[in-house]
Amino acid sequence: MPRRRNNPIALLAGGMLALAGCNTAPAEPEDGPRPALGLMTSLPLYWPADAGIADLAAGRAAPPWQREAIETRFASVPLDTLSPLPALSPGGPETDPLGDLDRLAVIQPRGLSPADNVALDQWVRGGGQLLLALDPALTGDYEAPLGDPRRPVDTALIPPVVARWGLAVSFDETQPLEVTNASFSGMRLPLVLPGRIAVTDPGRADCTLAAGGAVATCRVGEGEVTLLADAALFEHRELAGDEGETLAALFAAAFD
Repeated sequence: MPRRRNNPIALLAGGMLALAGCNTAPAEPEDGPRPALGLMTSLPLYWPADAGIADLAAGRAAPPWQREAIETRFASVPLDTLSPLPALSPGGPETDPLGDLDRLAVIQPRGLSPADNVALDQWVRGGGQLLLALDPALTGDYEAPLGDPRRPVDTALIPPVVARWGLAVSFDETQPLEVTNASFSGMRLPLVLPGRIAVTDPGRADCTLAAGGAVATCRVGEGEVTLLADAALFEHRELAGDEGETLAALFAAAFD
């Protein structure tokens, strides 16, 4: 698998910023509470990777730029699991992490349990909107060594629910390490070493491919899935726009 050296993405992205600036930033939300957005990820999107427990507990850790961009439109809710949790006391009700959510972003997760796969499928079919980003080859630089729980998953584990929706994700290891811009939902979507999505069973969901096969949008039951086979936009600030407008445009495409 091609690996980066000294994070060349910032250099490669320099010539792309003008194109990325062509994205139309989504409108500001109307007055009132922001809609909740569940967030499950192994990337440092909600908490900064270098923050200590004491700083987090005291509220001294500044939120990552990705979270700031997301929370211009949504109130993010961090999740460690998608399946119902047993009651804390005998006879008590289960806790459903997805029960009060209409929108969910699962970005390079550590792996979904069988129960998570079932819960996610049922939630989508019941009307949920899902953004699922699975990157076969991350290109960001992370100080935590391999095996450290703080390190993101370098190669996405494709959950079985993807096949249940009639999709498969492959990866071309010979592709060059470069930033490309693909067209998706009226925006220019930056990609780096993306995977390629294929519709393997059209009867399982109503899916349309975009961005050269790096994106699939699907109608699954009463819900909607946006599958992105890349996570570079979540790793490299220089790809997200000066104010994170490209990242915000992706969320608008998935959830508006």
